[in-house]
Amino acid sequence: MPAAKKTVAKKTAAKRPTAKKTVVRRGPATEAHAIMRGTRQSPYKMRLVIDQIRGKDVNEAIALLTFSKKHAAKQIQKTLKSAVANAEQAARTANEALDVDALYVKHAVINEGPKLKRFMPAAQGRATPIQKRTSHVEIVVAERSGR
Repeated sequence: MPAAKKTVAKKTAAKRPTAKKTVVRRGPATEAHAIMRGTRQSPYKMRLVIDQIRGKDVNEAIALLTFSKKHAAKQIQKTLKSAVANAEQAARTANEALDVDALYVKHAVINEGPKLKRFMPAAQGRATPIQKRTSHVEIVVAERSGR
């Protein structure tokens, strides 16, 4: 008797409609990213520069970084150029056309890296801790679609 109930339960379970997922396919996303890890500058100082280029065109961002006096601008510029080169390479391998002038900075963040912990001599034979902060730079560039 219990075996008959089990088969009934299996048949009703098989008749239930399954939810179908609709997948929307778009053209290939022309997007590339670059990450520089362990940059020897504090995240606070790096964020001052990266906030200026977020959302701007790549050419405008490179021009802004080139003439910036901040040391962080050099590190961010290296990462941005690497992201542009990655976008070109991805387009070349996919055999697609890519307009570099249409690229913009889609996502740009500075994350905190590991701290280098050091000690500095202080008065009366003591030592005070020093934290030398490092940063991770992450930049994503994408092709603007509304041009």
